[in-house]
Amino acid sequence: MSAPEKTRHAGLEDLLARPLWETVFRRRTHRVSRGASVPAGSMSYTSPHQSMPLGELEEAVLIALTGCSGLSMPDRPFEDPRDHKPIMAKPNLNMVGRTAGSPDNAQGTHFFLINDSGTYYLRKLPPSRQAAFDPDALIERARQSKVRVLDHRLDVAEGMRDFPAYLDSNRFLSNLAGTTLFLPVVDLSHQYINALMYLLTQPDGARPTLVDDRNFYRPAGVRKWVKNGFLNPDLKLPLGALGPMRTQIEADLLLQNMMLAADAMGLGAWIHASLSPQIALGDPKFSRTYGRMLGFDFVTPRFRPADILRWQVPLPKYADLRAHPVGLRAGGEHLIKCACPPNHPSMEDAVDSVVRGKFGKGGIYEDQDVFTRIYKNGYAQRYLTEAGEYDQQVIDCARDICVYIHATHGRFPAHTDAIHVPGVWLQTHHLESEYYERFFRDGLTDAHRRHASRWHE
Repeated sequence: MSAPEKTRHAGLEDLLARPLWETVFRRRTHRVSRGASVPAGSMSYTSPHQSMPLGELEEAVLIALTGCSGLSMPDRPFEDPRDHKPIMAKPNLNMVGRTAGSPDNAQGTHFFLINDSGTYYLRKLPPSRQAAFDPDALIERARQSKVRVLDHRLDVAEGMRDFPAYLDSNRFLSNLAGTTLFLPVVDLSHQYINALMYLLTQPDGARPTLVDDRNFYRPAGVRKWVKNGFLNPDLKLPLGALGPMRTQIEADLLLQNMMLAADAMGLGAWIHASLSPQIALGDPKFSRTYGRMLGFDFVTPRFRPADILRWQVPLPKYADLRAHPVGLRAGGEHLIKCACPPNHPSMEDAVDSVVRGKFGKGGIYEDQDVFTRIYKNGYAQRYLTEAGEYDQQVIDCARDICVYIHATHGRFPAHTDAIHVPGVWLQTHHLESEYYERFFRDGLTDAHRRHASRWHE
């Protein structure tokens, strides 16, 4: 890839010219940031430097990797080749593309950026019409995306870095002054509903009967759908087997992309165990000790005697064992809003909101302009007309399953959290170069050695 004409920044030009193959095979984790010291016996090292935060453009490049990268392509069949019957061909929750894929383009991953100036939620921006690699454009979009949620670095109080806050040696090098961290959290709820509907678009005889493995494998609100023949009673699928619907995979892929880019820029990059997710989000089980932290909204289901067997919750006072995050608000605005109560008055409304977001007024499959920008020669309208949508039976059956889950277990989803936290974050930083030169063969790449001259002169 060659640098666009508008790019007049030596660091960006270096990044765009670096071969992907070299970046992948030379990638190594670099844990030691500028200004950090390493107590390691005879290999102990004390830095003579002050910490050095990333520059605005350096952070902006990495922020760009979390966001929109254009429009995706609905390149899927519309009919079953065996009998030419139409099949559902509009599974996506988004049509804008991202730098990593996600199931049904759900894009449930949200990022927080943590640096010396505070902790920020990174808002997803619409596609940009500006040059993707123009320094000024990158910086401006990064500024637009950042929503400050804390005026300090997300961390526990001094002296509290032991487990469960931090894991083992990570506490000595993770989240130090001068470092920038990217923490992903994944809203599973919208794709959980969407994926249920997609699952139920299978042909006759291949639609499974959902059963509840946390309720003695009873039908999960689908008795009438088994009785009327819509679901196959001999093909049983436990709700627990669905897990997070693979929606969490996007976060891992995005982190890998960001790590490769940071390494190619000549920065240190380290994916590792984050601050404990329950502590970081403000789980009520930990907030008395560590504070509200990010301050997510949590739902704690009302204790029911059946929870003793279903969830091994022995007494009402332990009900918060099943608390889970359902959203985040800042300045009166919902930054993350899961598709479940209390964000919606009922699960019926939550399911209907997902359907409206796809096929209702203003939904993604009602926006012909978007598809005109994807297709050429008039094929946009053909796709919108010919590609199948969810049958009403599919929507109604999925709604019954979701209503059952919330009514039975007091939360949605029940077998996984509405917001999944992978439990890892990416730390990027300027390297303590002398440390790597002193102790390691091939400890630095050319990109690391020339980073200062390309990015800071």
